[in-house]
Amino acid sequence: MHVPLIVTDFLDRAVTLYGDKVAVIDDHKSITYRELNERVNQLSYGLGSLGVQKGDKVAYLAPNTLEMLEGFYGVFQLGAVMVPLNIRLQPHDYTFILNHSESKILFVDQELVHLIEPIISDLTSVEKILVHHCTNENKEFTDYDAWLSRYSKTEYPRATIDEEDVASLLYTSGTTGNPKGVMLTHRNNYLHALTTMHHLRVSDRDILLHILPMFHVNGWGSPFYYTANGATQVMLRKALPELVFEKIQKYGVTIAHMAPTVLNSLLEYHKQFQPKIEEKMRVVIAGSAPPPAFVGRVEEDLGWEFIQVYGMTEISPLVTTSQIRSEYLDLPKEDQYRLKAKAGYAMIGCKVKVINDDGEEVAKNGKEIGEIVTRSNGVMKGYWKNDEATMDTIRNGWLHTGDMATVDERGYIDIVDRKKDVIISGGENISSIEVEGVLYEHPAILEAAVVSIPHEKWGEVPHAVIVVREGHLVSGDEIIAFCREKLAHFKAPKSVSFTEELPKTASGKIQKVHIRKEFWKTDRLVN
Repeated sequence: MHVPLIVTDFLDRAVTLYGDKVAVIDDHKSITYRELNERVNQLSYGLGSLGVQKGDKVAYLAPNTLEMLEGFYGVFQLGAVMVPLNIRLQPHDYTFILNHSESKILFVDQELVHLIEPIISDLTSVEKILVHHCTNENKEFTDYDAWLSRYSKTEYPRATIDEEDVASLLYTSGTTGNPKGVMLTHRNNYLHALTTMHHLRVSDRDILLHILPMFHVNGWGSPFYYTANGATQVMLRKALPELVFEKIQKYGVTIAHMAPTVLNSLLEYHKQFQPKIEEKMRVVIAGSAPPPAFVGRVEEDLGWEFIQVYGMTEISPLVTTSQIRSEYLDLPKEDQYRLKAKAGYAMIGCKVKVINDDGEEVAKNGKEIGEIVTRSNGVMKGYWKNDEATMDTIRNGWLHTGDMATVDERGYIDIVDRKKDVIISGGENISSIEVEGVLYEHPAILEAAVVSIPHEKWGEVPHAVIVVREGHLVSGDEIIAFCREKLAHFKAPKSVSFTEELPKTASGKIQKVHIRKEFWKTDRLVN
């Protein structure tokens, strides 16, 4: 008999096996898995009373909180679709996403209400707005806690759901044009959870700190596979280094997912304040490849295990991991760090290739560059109401990621850049990630981003935007000279600018598109 793969199974399992165990620790409360399930039932009954039916969209604008986590399961019991919203957008972005997704109900955290207030009259499908921890007098808003308390905690009669039904609709940040809504099914989320929990060694002994925002591809699936394993989940509203260390110490955190920039801020904070670390934690990182020395600092200075992974919203999201395979455990530490810094090799259930323009796999020499393509059970159903973009992304059964990479002789994939971030200077391809890796070796550099800028002779050349470490002084000429010692001269930045802060997404990813825009919107050329 075929049993459909529905993600509500995960909470059911946790309640059965870990009902009395602490499920969630939030700033204002701590609850067990049984209590979490009761709140989920109340939410489902409440949504039903508002007319929410199978297939309806329910949007959430909230940081990592208990209310955000219970939203997934409360929405799913009705066969409705969860639409988590990026908390760092502008009001007009929410107008587009809420209207495009046809969201019927919107849940908002009190601290984010100001992002919704200006656009209420522009929303075409939203029928009700409920506010978590509401202190607002606006008659448009309903207080969530008071509303939730009116409904039964008893088992909710679930809708009949097929594993190919859409569970979540996640909008990718649009670098050009409007964001696209990625449809992930119950099957996508379920099989991704099974694959990922294996590779990350998730168990009921884990205590997860939710650093990566849950709207960000569902925090890399964390509401699913940590729940399925009965792990305790500690909420974090803002990824401030002092708060992260405080919660790690207080609750004995064993694992956390975060962006490289957040991990870098933790390294800096640790270097300055030396907070006590007792737990050997696993840190799961996705994003541009860090320098091997960065991996070394995490493992030696913090005593944490560094796990680099790779994925994107359209693939649920993870398909590779860089953990050292057994045959390479005898390699020198430096070589191991180099491997750990790469995107790595395919997870179970995923096929991943790097192909050239002719569709052939690149040579395993660490030099030939191609595009990463993948097939897996995690590949999205498609973009909501955008067949053209779906067909452009999924071709001949393979999803084209737009990420450019090499493959080394051991089969480890190494991302060199986004297709749009590769700098083509005088016909030569330059990886901005490679240049940034060198910049991070400079003792005065805290953060760096390398982008292309227009050039009269070469078409475009690399430019470095630098955040200088506190207490250090460095000139642009010094930085260029430093890079020229370590790179081919054409790869070294031709110019440098300094800033106090780099623009970042809510997950901590540096937004190069905003940096690049500043240089390309003018007519000035670098000579």
